[in-house]
Amino acid sequence: MTPATAGDGHKTTAGDGPALLEGVILSYRAAGMSSPGAEQINAVRGGFDRLYGLQLLACSDSEVRAQLAVREELTQAAGLVHGGVYASMAESMASIATARAVRERGEVAMGLANNTSFLRPITAGVVHAHATRLHRGRTTWVWDVRFGDDAGRTCAVTRMTVAVRPARP
Repeated sequence: MTPATAGDGHKTTAGDGPALLEGVILSYRAAGMSSPGAEQINAVRGGFDRLYGLQLLACSDSEVRAQLAVREELTQAAGLVHGGVYASMAESMASIATARAVRERGEVAMGLANNTSFLRPITAGVVHAHATRLHRGRTTWVWDVRFGDDAGRTCAVTRMTVAVRPARP
């Protein structure tokens, strides 16, 4: 795989993310410790999350907070943060939080549906994100993710559904 420079200056490859995150989760499980928090996840995150610069601030099985510094590479032609950035943040936040909660049962989590509505543009500063779990089911979890700008205005909302499935051996 070809290394790329991430938004935070680290070198990463497309295959970094799941293996490293899973390694942290397994090492915590083996040591009998609780699930890794936002700081531990940020320390090992790789792949696309590192590339675009996702920064987790807090992570539990019911709530996630994250932020992202706006850079020119993350904007579309009109200078607005690209819609795919919001969708990526929502999917990562909801999937990571769900995965942390279901791993003890030998299950994995992955995005199933992502519907993002854009309310006002963000062109500079920081994208602030807050995800709240709405439903915790046996095979699906549903999250509401709200995105805001530095002035505290709601700029986008996402309804994110995460599939929960048995881990493959």
